[in-house]
Amino acid sequence: MEQCVKCPETHYANTDKIHCLQKTVTFLAYDDTLGKTLSFMSLGFSSLTAIVLGVFLKNRDTPIVKANNLALSYTLLITLTLCFLCPLLFIGRPSTATCVLQQNTFGLLFTVALSTVLAKTITVVIAFRITAPGRVGRWLLMSRAPNFIIPLCTLLQVFLSGIWLMTSPPFIDKDAHSEHGHIIIICNKGSAIAFHCILGYLGALALGSYFMAFLSRNLPDTFNEAKFLAFSMLVFCSVWITFLPVYHSTKGKIMVAMEVFSILASSASLLGIIFVPKCYIILLRPERNSLHYIRDNTYTGRKKKPS
Repeated sequence: MEQCVKCPETHYANTDKIHCLQKTVTFLAYDDTLGKTLSFMSLGFSSLTAIVLGVFLKNRDTPIVKANNLALSYTLLITLTLCFLCPLLFIGRPSTATCVLQQNTFGLLFTVALSTVLAKTITVVIAFRITAPGRVGRWLLMSRAPNFIIPLCTLLQVFLSGIWLMTSPPFIDKDAHSEHGHIIIICNKGSAIAFHCILGYLGALALGSYFMAFLSRNLPDTFNEAKFLAFSMLVFCSVWITFLPVYHSTKGKIMVAMEVFSILASSASLLGIIFVPKCYIILLRPERNSLHYIRDNTYTGRKKKPS
């Protein structure tokens, strides 16, 4: 032709470059193979966490369940159940509501989970590190002061989310250039600074939990979970450190899928490393979940110590 006409953003040129064809609207849908896989993983892990919670409720009077703050264990399991369901907000056609809820729900739930782990580690440290006269330590444990870390950390996250929503909230966006012939509907983060601040805050909580658990890893206790807490925080941090460069190097549906996978992987690390060893003892080695076993171990340990 003497004069060429460029196709609009919503269209693309056919092979002969003589017609403009309508681009297909796409997003990470439940019908996609990737969407189905992530949905089944989300529901599966959530159901598994609910089963673990049921096991803990049924065996709440046993030593292994009571040893490491029963209320905090329940809080963490309930929060992890919701964390596993959180990726469902990322799957399906984005709307204004889901775009706002995605990152804020993710940030809030993970703040509760990580602050619960932090409260657990601080409880262990207080119980074994604070020595005579021990009044302060006993008061902190009896008053359950470490538990107040959870609402305090959560309030700070709510404050950060409020600033994000007031300044530059997430919104529906269209990517017409990443895939040929497709318009990808995605949720734009709005303020990238606010998004990275939330990730940084979660990272600070995870590092704090790891540091406290590392300090208490060698403390004497039959059911001391400090080693498991430290390792779970190490895996958690590794997942999100890996996530950031991969996330920024991808576009479209893969970018969303990467975030969903990171949420599932980090939640699974907390569930698997902290609670699976306890479930193993409760279900498969019940003889080790008794006061008699604890007394024998304590006596044997004391007997070997002088030699």
